[in-house]
Amino acid sequence: MSKNNSFLTDQKRDARKARPSSNSWRKWIGVVPFFIFALLFILLPSVNILAGAFRTNAGRFTLANFAGLFEPSILSAYWVTIKISLTTALVGGLLGFLMAYSVTVGKLPKAVRNMLMTFSGVASNFAGVPLAFAFIATLGRTGLITLILKNVLKLNLYALGFNLYSFWGLSLTYLFFQFPLMVLIITPALDGLKKEWSEAAENLGATRSLYWRKVALPILTPSILGAIILLFGNSFGAYATAYSLTGGFINLITIVVGSQIKGDILYNPGLGYALAVGMVIVMAVMMAIYYYLRRKSERWLPR
Repeated sequence: MSKNNSFLTDQKRDARKARPSSNSWRKWIGVVPFFIFALLFILLPSVNILAGAFRTNAGRFTLANFAGLFEPSILSAYWVTIKISLTTALVGGLLGFLMAYSVTVGKLPKAVRNMLMTFSGVASNFAGVPLAFAFIATLGRTGLITLILKNVLKLNLYALGFNLYSFWGLSLTYLFFQFPLMVLIITPALDGLKKEWSEAAENLGATRSLYWRKVALPILTPSILGAIILLFGNSFGAYATAYSLTGGFINLITIVVGSQIKGDILYNPGLGYALAVGMVIVMAVMMAIYYYLRRKSERWLPR
């Protein structure tokens, strides 16, 4: 009898614990600003852009804005932006990975790691007009480094074909915030590699390269792919840096969107909204590729 009473008492106690508290709503107060922010700056603008893509300047329904996406100049803008994004994502990803590898697995002094992580935290957010001005003052036609190379080493960068205001010049500028972002993203993943895995591989006769090819890289592949996609999106959506550096000389899709929405000559907000929807589609395709590659890479992971 006593056992039954004890069992019933335990059930009542568990039921009281499972019953939602009258103060449970207070737990949600902390995330209310997040939901407000998401609503005002993500959901509502997205809905407005999608709706605006189907409107003319007079407010009538139209599909002409999406038809304009297939104009040669628009397709060229998408292609140039994708090329710059892929170039800076891959090169920045490689540089960032090697730097992060040096201060984690490479066991460089802790002071070097601290300096690199501090620099990466600042540089990954250094973009826009300040970054463009910094590169113009450094590598412009009358920039500091340009003049030093010209006057001291008799090396004229622009005579050799370098141009800061070209595709490769803009890519070099983007790398300034791309590789630090890669360092910040991939460092925790490299820190997660256990020393025991390397020791076990060595005990089994594996070389260092074999360990990285068969163990470390398969484990890091999902993190690397995710970082590359993030770098691609970071470059794909950049506007202020490119506009400030080139003045619209390079036909990037973000500059075209800006000129359509707030331009004096090429003013067609509906087309600008359609271009923005096209950018979302490009990013969705990249995410789908990432998801597919990640599923493939997860087959290599140890079970």
